[in-house]
Amino acid sequence: MLPNLEQLRAVVVPLARRELLSRFTRVTAALKADGSIVTEADLALQQELRAALAARWPAIPLLGEEMAADQQLELLAQPEQPLWCLDPLDGTSNFAAGIPYFAVSLALLQQGEVRLGLVYDPLRDQCFAAARGQGAWLNGQRLPPRRFDLPLQRCIALVDLKRLPPALAQRLACEPPFASQRNFGASALDWCMVAAGRGHLYLHGRQNLWDYAAGSLVLEEAGGRAATLAGEPVVRVGLEPRSVVAVLDPGLFAPWNSWLGTAV
Repeated sequence: MLPNLEQLRAVVVPLARRELLSRFTRVTAALKADGSIVTEADLALQQELRAALAARWPAIPLLGEEMAADQQLELLAQPEQPLWCLDPLDGTSNFAAGIPYFAVSLALLQQGEVRLGLVYDPLRDQCFAAARGQGAWLNGQRLPPRRFDLPLQRCIALVDLKRLPPALAQRLACEPPFASQRNFGASALDWCMVAAGRGHLYLHGRQNLWDYAAGSLVLEEAGGRAATLAGEPVVRVGLEPRSVVAVLDPGLFAPWNSWLGTAV
């Protein structure tokens, strides 16, 4: 039997608080082969969650960011099998630098879809969660669809310039179509900020499955829309990175895409 969101919160939240908060500002970090940072918190929380989830739902394996790529590919080769997708510490660079913006992200995948998504920010004790076809919540309060009735020129945009095509990044920096730009450095949490109406536009050039799986479902179930820069659905259950163009208010989707289309 598949879990529900309440069961998932009961597993994830206490472990995330214990493993992440106890290590924040007291970080032991190292570099991975690709040059990205990994901390003892990433590894400890992945190990703890893997054991806790297996104890409750032994038939569902776990794909974690801190696993070898060949293990990840082996798990993804069986799309009909339910599969956990975990980023134990989204925003590792923030965490290692003492910047208070990071989260744990966990999704349940099955047959090419995200069925459940949970993103938990332990510093603010904010738990974003969604179940396909059932809605999205923040700490048990439903995230309603929002309409901002704003032109692009008055919007706040969450944009990661680093991973965008250089020409697009340059134009966004020099000729922004929006009022103000932010880049917080934790992708899963950024999706949830948009889903909660804490930003109007979102753009990211390169996210992995564990970066977008849970957050994309939270935004979708809150009434938002998302696609890649090429106009494809963001969610593709595989290891190929995906770009993201997203909004909470569907009325902003066409003008945001239109501007980006002429800028690429």
